[in-house]
Amino acid sequence: MILEIADIRIQPGQQAAFDEAIQRGLTTVVARARGMKGWKVNRGIESPERYILMIFWDTLEDHTVHFRGGPLFAEWRAIVGPFFAAPPAVEHYTFVGKSE
Repeated sequence: MILEIADIRIQPGQQAAFDEAIQRGLTTVVARARGMKGWKVNRGIESPERYILMIFWDTLEDHTVHFRGGPLFAEWRAIVGPFFAAPPAVEHYTFVGKSE
């Protein structure tokens, strides 16, 4: 399983509207993507315009090829993109271990 982490910065004062938009985009668009296993999103306390989005994918290609290269990506960006102050920083991770 692959973990995608997107560091998102939005326009100041748009938190309530973005909270609704990101959840709507995740549940109505990203949830339909091939290999998408789940997601979690957190808003910053010290920096309330900063969000960390975590999406779990079966494979890296499910995100980078099938989602980003397909029509769902345009739908997703149409919902959340207008809020961005800058393009999100995105990285991918593989599982190493966890606490019990």
